[in-house]
Amino acid sequence: MSKALIIGAGGVASVCVHKCCQNSDVFEEICIASRTKSKCDALRDKLSGGKTKITTAQVDADNVAELVALINKEKPDVVINLALPYQDLTIMDACLETKTDYVDTANYEPLDTAKFEYKWQWAYRERFEKAGITALLGSGFDPGVTGVFSAYAQKHEFDEINYIDILDCNAGDHGYPFATNFNPEINIREVSAKGSYIEDGKWVETEPMEIKRVYNFPEIGEREMYLLHHEELESLALNIKGIKRIRFFMTFGQSYLTHLKCLEDVGMTSIEPIDFEGKQIVPLQFLKAVLPDPASLGVRTRGKTNIGCIFRGKKDGKEKTYYLYNVCDHQECYKEVGSQAVSYTTGVPAMIGASMLLTGKWKKPGVFNIEEFDPDPFMEELNRWGLPWKESFAPDLVD
Repeated sequence: MSKALIIGAGGVASVCVHKCCQNSDVFEEICIASRTKSKCDALRDKLSGGKTKITTAQVDADNVAELVALINKEKPDVVINLALPYQDLTIMDACLETKTDYVDTANYEPLDTAKFEYKWQWAYRERFEKAGITALLGSGFDPGVTGVFSAYAQKHEFDEINYIDILDCNAGDHGYPFATNFNPEINIREVSAKGSYIEDGKWVETEPMEIKRVYNFPEIGEREMYLLHHEELESLALNIKGIKRIRFFMTFGQSYLTHLKCLEDVGMTSIEPIDFEGKQIVPLQFLKAVLPDPASLGVRTRGKTNIGCIFRGKKDGKEKTYYLYNVCDHQECYKEVGSQAVSYTTGVPAMIGASMLLTGKWKKPGVFNIEEFDPDPFMEELNRWGLPWKESFAPDLVD
């Protein structure tokens, strides 16, 4: 009897819960927990009646003692962290104390600084190993599937990979002048931070949105994309052999960029607290409260996403290029699970990563990034659960 505790009840958690219920042979029981129990109850009510038994609980993911008490009560085989990146460490602490496997989709970032890197979570390696439990970091799409794609390319297509360009295109249109497709606070912190890429083993930093390229995405067409800092660059640079350079690009429409610039100019994207009518408020958190909830965008979003990796390297002494990607349709996702494709492309891999641990296909004590495991069973599951991958051996390159 296997059981998962899912922490979080937003758009990604909703997809993950749907997918766990579809995969009821592995997920016989799930408990959904979040600060707002009514959201968990609504998810349970929508999906109850199937083979998977669903329960709900209230928990403050910032509170280790509360998390430990919940884990001890529910006794899950794995904790799937779909809360906020600020809460990764408290949830990892609770998993350590209770000796429970852990899965997340995004690396830790401190609340008071928009800086995300793996050093805080990698610091848990020895403790997780000693406890005999596994932490699987970054089992979303990017990070996540992009790491699995890289491991797959390394295993099957190359002797060495020298260049990786990760391209994330969301060509969906939700009809709002300005909205974010995942948590607005995390999204805006990510986009307004300085860009960076890895070249010859070193970070090269750029100004926000300084580097722009136009790329012709399969099934979508030409889109403008911008170089961002992204966490999987850090782990892939260590785990993929022969790397000389890794970059990450994401597409943005002009309306989004214009609104973001105006909001930045008036201080609304700041994470520094200000005094407002005798209360301390963080402008970005206030902005999040007035923007549309990403979980509400599914019904009105049209179009597709295309996320993938272009690899360049050598096989049998010859230069080789290889492109692995997934195309996801917003409306198809909504028909299936009631979400837009951005939540879908993160929630499905979260379920698959947890199933890899529960079935023992990926299981060793310690803290691991997703590309450190055998990619083949995960790649099979992507095709099975709604994120089929496509490949090209003569893709357009990014200059």
